[in-house]
Amino acid sequence: MELSVILPAYLEEENLRILLPRVKKTLNALTPANEIIVVDTERAMDGTPQACEEAGATYINRTGSNTYGSAIRSGLAKAQGKHIIFMDADGSHYPEFIKKLWAERENNDIVIASRYIEGGHTENSAVLVLMSKIVNWGYAFFLGLKVKDVSNSFKLYRAEYIKELTLKCDNFDVVEEILYKIIKNHKDCRIKELPFSFKQRMFGETKRNLPLFVLTYIQTLIKLRFFS
Repeated sequence: MELSVILPAYLEEENLRILLPRVKKTLNALTPANEIIVVDTERAMDGTPQACEEAGATYINRTGSNTYGSAIRSGLAKAQGKHIIFMDADGSHYPEFIKKLWAERENNDIVIASRYIEGGHTENSAVLVLMSKIVNWGYAFFLGLKVKDVSNSFKLYRAEYIKELTLKCDNFDVVEEILYKIIKNHKDCRIKELPFSFKQRMFGETKRNLPLFVLTYIQTLIKLRFFS
């Protein structure tokens, strides 16, 4: 297996019915040795299983809890590809960009779809953009990460680097945990950022709880800086 694409999903049936055929078409044009893994809630809460079956995607339930971190860990345990891409299931990450991530795999260990380098863009509100930039600056500065977009989950990883990690974060801060721990373990890790335009979700409501978002990011920053 060359490439695994993992989509954590929480009540995203409507979006997945549009996204999965596009993901499949994109991957098949890159390599026949691919798999699409949708990581749903612990128990199905909508028609996501049927949407996956119709699109030819692998459907699994996350284990441990219904958190985003559990979805990431469950997807990693299932993935068999030499390279792994995580992407959102709400339409904010458009599947056709996978081609650009894949094209950089030979010369890089992590390839980031970056909103915050020249040519990058996000459709989020000014408040959300400000919060995101503060998070990205804080993590980059205090953890010594030479990356402009730390928090966008849309990244390609060399599988052996990410599968060796013990991931502890339960919320969206697991994205920063992954990046920091890979860089810490592999000082010569090759990273490239590509300009990316982040879209607003197509259907449904965001699963991010802003007060919890802020609290967990601060806690995780402290833990990674002083206790990892």
